[in-house]
Amino acid sequence: MLLETLLPLGKVDPGLRAPEVPLDLARIGRDARLLEEIGYDGLVVEETKDDPFILLALAAEATRTLRIGTSVAIAFPRSPAVTAMSAWTLQKLSHGRFTLGLGTQVKAHIERRFGLGWSPAGPWMREYVAAVRAIWDCWQNGGKLDVQGPHYTINLMVPLFNPGPIPHPHIPIQLAAVNSVMCQVAGEVADGLRPHPVCTPSYIEKVMLPAVRAGAAKSGRSLAEFQVSMKPLVAAAASEKELVPKVRDVRARIAFYASTPQYRAAFVHHGLGDLADKLKLLSRAQRWEEMPQHISDEVLHTYATVGTYDEIAAKLLDRYGRVVTHCEFSIPVNEAADKERLRGLAKTIQAASLDKVRRTICD
Repeated sequence: MLLETLLPLGKVDPGLRAPEVPLDLARIGRDARLLEEIGYDGLVVEETKDDPFILLALAAEATRTLRIGTSVAIAFPRSPAVTAMSAWTLQKLSHGRFTLGLGTQVKAHIERRFGLGWSPAGPWMREYVAAVRAIWDCWQNGGKLDVQGPHYTINLMVPLFNPGPIPHPHIPIQLAAVNSVMCQVAGEVADGLRPHPVCTPSYIEKVMLPAVRAGAAKSGRSLAEFQVSMKPLVAAAASEKELVPKVRDVRARIAFYASTPQYRAAFVHHGLGDLADKLKLLSRAQRWEEMPQHISDEVLHTYATVGTYDEIAAKLLDRYGRVVTHCEFSIPVNEAADKERLRGLAKTIQAASLDKVRRTICD
């Protein structure tokens, strides 16, 4: 299993607690160099409060070997041509170290935050990925650009706007997913899957990966190099005492995710549909503070990995070692001892073999 990390962007705030400190853009290059020095394989950036492509440009410029990727960039508000250009530029800047992670967002955000009309996400994403790749192929190989679909007609590329070929034209695409439809699309057209943090190892193995295999079979693709990249729900700290607020936070996060209809399938899988329905009603009433108390210890440990820094790496391996190829995890680095601890965590996880995961993915 490879170990990647996320920049400290702050957690998604569903209104359960005060907003966290904004990301310090001046630190991104330094933090990326630190990860490269420690021995991390990669760094990924989620799209919440800042543009992930800009953040990754800063990280790419400051490093030489660290892989970089979006986890994820929201696809539909961006034209495929815009996304293709951002990815192409980052691939050039990083000399082939970039992975494009794409997500759909939920209907309410597409309509009310981005001001777009909604369409079923699976067919839309399938067409979107094909359009991005068609544009890349046009730039790299000089072929005719002719994208025709329900959502996009893209057939104009003049020399002024054609960046031309690059040394590393293959840019892996990973798709974020929870439900089986998007997993099948990932198997059809993508290089990897990004399970939502609420997806448990059981859900990944029994629901998501069979859908990925069905998609791959539909398009006649091999899954030999297919990646499953995930940022798990983790509560970790240096001591049991310091772990208490971390557990409280992750309990609140689970409650919020359970209240979200789009994630309900991951809770129904464990017989928790009634809990999801109850929390949905509480969230609609904006009774945020009441929600975490409904997450029992059993539910907590079903969805989150909890432990001190000394034990968290082994727990992550035990939990995800069969279903995840890339694990995204980090701890704060405030002093030299923290740096060495993080180096040790990276080495422990990176020492694990990928053979079991490959067998699970390919069945």
